[in-house]
Amino acid sequence: MNGPSIELAFDKRFAGMRILALACVMVGYFLLLQRPSGAMDWGLAAAGLVLCLVAGKWVLGALLAQSGLLVIAHALGASTVSSLKVLAAVTLFELALQQSGRLLAAAATTLALAVAVNRFEELPGELLPVLYKMGIAVGVPLLLGSCVRATRDAAAYARLHAEQQELRTEQELLDARAAERTTIARELHDLVAHHVSSMVLRVGLARHLTAANNTNDPQITAVLDDLHASAGAALTDLRRLVALLRATDRTGPYTGSLVVPGALPAALESVVEHSCQTGLTVTAPVDPAVVRLDAIRGLAVHRLAQEGLANVARHGGPGAHAELAVRFAMTPSR
Repeated sequence: MNGPSIELAFDKRFAGMRILALACVMVGYFLLLQRPSGAMDWGLAAAGLVLCLVAGKWVLGALLAQSGLLVIAHALGASTVSSLKVLAAVTLFELALQQSGRLLAAAATTLALAVAVNRFEELPGELLPVLYKMGIAVGVPLLLGSCVRATRDAAAYARLHAEQQELRTEQELLDARAAERTTIARELHDLVAHHVSSMVLRVGLARHLTAANNTNDPQITAVLDDLHASAGAALTDLRRLVALLRATDRTGPYTGSLVVPGALPAALESVVEHSCQTGLTVTAPVDPAVVRLDAIRGLAVHRLAQEGLANVARHGGPGAHAELAVRFAMTPSR
């Protein structure tokens, strides 16, 4: 039997079941091994069993009553004294499982005095045997119960400490992520966004100077318009990304997306149009089912399309042909 099972077996919630099992064992003992010889013995045995059952709810009161019953049974010369002593010892074990301190010491002292009273006529000549009997009847269940309770409490404390340590480690990791996101957001805002903003302003100035100097070359105007639109879109994306990174209520990994779920086809179409403006010839069959992709996968597809077409434009040059095919396929469940 493993540790958690033993700990569960001696849990306070199952005290009634343990007491009931003991009562059943004692009933079998009285019926099969040592039957009480008369009505008095049967009455004392029944009283002991009732007190045993009562111990499932009022263990301290049951133990005090059992100590008194033990003295009465010995005074009456009953044959069930040893059985009642076993019941009292088990009840003391249950009390040691549940409590410590003065109440436990008082209950153990009461049971020890009951054993001593029953052997009073043997004192002082048989002092050592009487003390030994008191140690067996009281010391053993007291020691066992206290050890089990201490082990159970130590295990509970260890679990609590492990959970707190896990939470502390997780919080430290989340704090580190938050600090890292803050640093990245600051760098993006102070450096990258600043340069992109300057690009937007300079392209706008170039468009203005072109119009002012009557330089109406359609190709130059188209390139400047495309640069202005791309830089403006990049600046908007940067600002949204900085806002996501600076969000105070986000402590987990980045899961935001610049592509709204369900808008992936439109985002891919925008990527294709931008690539065509650089001189590429692009064919892009896109499966309409890609709208079913979640935000994270949609963002990955969008970034892959951007990177792929940018590589074609960089290495193939104007006039190159590219094909972008995006298909949605369900993975069969296993």
